[in-house]
Amino acid sequence: MSSYAIFRLPHHDTCTLMMQSYGEPFELSSLTELNGKEGFVIAPFVASAQFPILLLKPDVVETMQIKPMGEWTGTSLHINEDKEHYVIDFANFHAQLEAGVFRKIVLARKADVTAEQSIAPEDLFMRACNLYPRMFVALVSTERSGTWLMATPEILLEGGGDEWHTIALAGTMKLTGEQLGFDNPPSLERKDKKSIAWSDKNIQEQRYVATYITQCLEQFTDDFVETGPYTARAADLVHLRSDFDFKLNNVDRLGDVINELHPTPAVCGIPKDETREFIMDNESSPRKYYSGFLGPLFPHDHTHLFVSLRCMQIVDNRYSLYAGGGLLNDSVEQMEWDETKAKMETMLNLMHNA
Repeated sequence: MSSYAIFRLPHHDTCTLMMQSYGEPFELSSLTELNGKEGFVIAPFVASAQFPILLLKPDVVETMQIKPMGEWTGTSLHINEDKEHYVIDFANFHAQLEAGVFRKIVLARKADVTAEQSIAPEDLFMRACNLYPRMFVALVSTERSGTWLMATPEILLEGGGDEWHTIALAGTMKLTGEQLGFDNPPSLERKDKKSIAWSDKNIQEQRYVATYITQCLEQFTDDFVETGPYTARAADLVHLRSDFDFKLNNVDRLGDVINELHPTPAVCGIPKDETREFIMDNESSPRKYYSGFLGPLFPHDHTHLFVSLRCMQIVDNRYSLYAGGGLLNDSVEQMEWDETKAKMETMLNLMHNA
């Protein structure tokens, strides 16, 4: 079976196919093993024997135009959301915040969707490209990982040579009414925010992520600039975003940088090691490759690694959707549940009637 990745960068009208026709992708047990490596990376939330870091070595690389979808019929869906386990998980996670063990922790969940008729993954990919021009859209398939589709707004790391970029993305609100006319501002000075006002909880959550990234970058460079935070749109949601532009002198150690950045507090928590361990031990649904990252890794030329959000695993006519949200001490269970539902709509919209 050939392993492949098809991806479309934000605001591009072409996509790139990278295929490994022979053999299987390399399996890595740690992110530092990416030092000096090139290829297409598919990394889980936490690497394990069951869910290793995969490095696809393409022997076929093709650029293709994004196809307009035209009329879309969709299919009827049966959705199992399992709120009972989410309620238990929320109580368990939130108790750690109330006790002061963690400052922030991300709780994720899974929803299982069965479609009356299976939809070709390539059609779902093209529909995602049409619906979500601001996002990184990727379809990956290997024997070890299975088949995954995602449309994600969150950059983990991109650049090439000595010029690099990452972001702090956190806080979530759903756009409604006239807010649906909101677009990302062409500059941070733009004041037309369509009455979008952020809560203290969202502002604090985003600040945690930005501070974490600053501390990571300081280990590798003193030449970086932070811009923001500002409001950025992703589908029918908006997030608070800060940008970090920085220089690296030695890209052959890029795996070390990635190892420090991943997982960020946007998908894990603070402190990093303790919350990651708690998530692995206590979350009801294993995350697998959700909240990991993926993308082309060519350090001397071009690298585009994105956090694996707004994603689903595809098996025939069955689709496992994943979403999560950052919990703070003042988080409310129903509001957090609603946030994950809003995030899952990004993938559900691909299968519903247009």
